Amino acid sequence: MSPVQFDLQRREIAGVGVRDLAEKFGTPCYVYETDTIRQRVADLFAFDVIRYAQKACSNIAILHLMRQLGVLVDSVSGGEIHRAFAAGYAAQGGPPQIVYTADIFDEETLDLVVEHGIHVNCGSPDMLEQIGRRLPGAGVTLRINPGFGHGHSQKTNTGGPQSKHGIWHDQVDDCLQIADRHGLAVTGLHMHIGSGTDLQHLAEVCGAMEATAKIVGRSITSISAGGGLPTLYEEKDEYVDLEQYFQLWDASRQRLQDEFGHRLSLEIEPGRYLVAESGYLITEIRAVKQMGENLFYLVDAGFNNLARPILYGSYHPMSICSQQPSDKMQSVVVGGPLCESGDIFTQEEGGFVATRELPVANVGDLLIIERAGAYGFVMSSNYNSKPISAEVLVHDGQPHLIRRRQTIDDLLGLESIPGLE
Repeated sequence: MSPVQFDLQRREIAGVGVRDLAEKFGTPCYVYETDTIRQRVADLFAFDVIRYAQKACSNIAILHLMRQLGVLVDSVSGGEIHRAFAAGYAAQGGPPQIVYTADIFDEETLDLVVEHGIHVNCGSPDMLEQIGRRLPGAGVTLRINPGFGHGHSQKTNTGGPQSKHGIWHDQVDDCLQIADRHGLAVTGLHMHIGSGTDLQHLAEVCGAMEATAKIVGRSITSISAGGGLPTLYEEKDEYVDLEQYFQLWDASRQRLQDEFGHRLSLEIEPGRYLVAESGYLITEIRAVKQMGENLFYLVDAGFNNLARPILYGSYHPMSICSQQPSDKMQSVVVGGPLCESGDIFTQEEGGFVATRELPVANVGDLLIIERAGAYGFVMSSNYNSKPISAEVLVHDGQPHLIRRRQTIDDLLGLESIPGLE
């Protein structure tokens, strides 16, 4: 893929006017377009199974689109299992249409998994014990922590001793004994070390996967490459070479097939890669003010809408939809409405405020935070009693409301004042 260039002026999203979207659905508002999702799914068709990590963007309309594209789904909670059902996924199948991946079971989710026979990707020995007591004889996958990790932030690194995720690599034998005790068949292995995997780290992961697979033995019928494929947020960013990425995993698969004497299915489990580029957060500039040497654009979206910058110091490209477009640029800090100093979209990891070169804009102009389709809406909150925004899907040039904006009645509807007089 060629390097990406970002326009700082944006008039439309997938053929629909940005201002038309804002006027029809209000701001802040998440907008996704289907063509990019289709393209990113097509990028990965070399793999036997593409399994969408829905925690990245779990609206049931997005899940329904994934199912139409032949993508299976991963769930990390009971709620996500219910979302998969609502989008039309079946409880089982070959390969399983829904997999539950976690490090624990809460009681409700364990009941749901048992009721529907959902395939489980176990991230702890205790999970094996719990599923073994309730579903003896079931097939399970083991998520292995190989002892090392990778990520653009320590908070997105899912391998190594500081990570809570997965079964520690030298506890595999103990887990096999638990499986034997309950008649569980370990049919799959999963290894995900974090976001932004590069090929050097990937080769180490492949080697660790092969070593673990040989310990488990011939019961394995599938291996999962996990996710973490890089997404381009800045012009300096680069995509991973997907052909080499596949070849590394396929070579491991081939060696294991030779070892076991039967075919293995090769899965990949992307989340961010499939949806990040498709998403836009449309906001309105509500104040422009000078604070010492910094000029602020203050918008009506905050970290209650998009938390990645305050959580990870994440960079998102931005553009302006102005009523009177200007070619003049200026350095600005972009912040939100929340009563928090950290409510800044142009910040670096550690909370350091940064500036961005953006076109001159005025109150009433729209600012679009781009590549916001992954870990955007799904992390929304009601902090400062802010209603949760609408979500819109643009398909074939037509916008469709896929989640209405939360109302104040919705916000207060679950609360009550007890009679304590």
